[in-house]
Amino acid sequence: MNEKIKEYIDYCQKNGALNAVYFKKDDIVYDERTLLKCAFGCSDWGRSHTCPSAPNFLGLEQYRKMLEKYKGGIIIHCADKHTSQRLSFQIESKAFVDGFYWAFSLSDCGLCKECMAKSDKDCVNRRKARPAFHSVGIDVFATVKKFNLPLLTLALENETQNWYSAIFIE
Repeated sequence: MNEKIKEYIDYCQKNGALNAVYFKKDDIVYDERTLLKCAFGCSDWGRSHTCPSAPNFLGLEQYRKMLEKYKGGIIIHCADKHTSQRLSFQIESKAFVDGFYWAFSLSDCGLCKECMAKSDKDCVNRRKARPAFHSVGIDVFATVKKFNLPLLTLALENETQNWYSAIFIE
């Protein structure tokens, strides 16, 4: 892990992340069954531009092939979706400026109150909208477990949810 990665992790921890950890490419667990949970468990299926159901969404195998070209990156753990997405995009931008021109973040999109896809309109935040960590075929539960980060299934709607983003950097 180089100094810039350490700097990004420190930035995340000082700006709202509960945890931020470096991962190597082999730490990422892929499982195509994530698509089943998206298609048959998510109320936003078919109603988001960053969803696997979106017309221009790449296939899971295409995402895996691209993401496996990276050496590693950072996983960010936050208490809310907006902080997770904000930090992941900030780190992606910082890494790009620092010469990691392939930097790419994955974070459940929450930029708009309601996604324009619900009304068949184009995405108004195309430059910042990113697919979720899980929607590209990554088993978030198995991946974060490797780092002893908390992620449990929720029994009740009012339970605290853990939000995860990943920035593929190297």
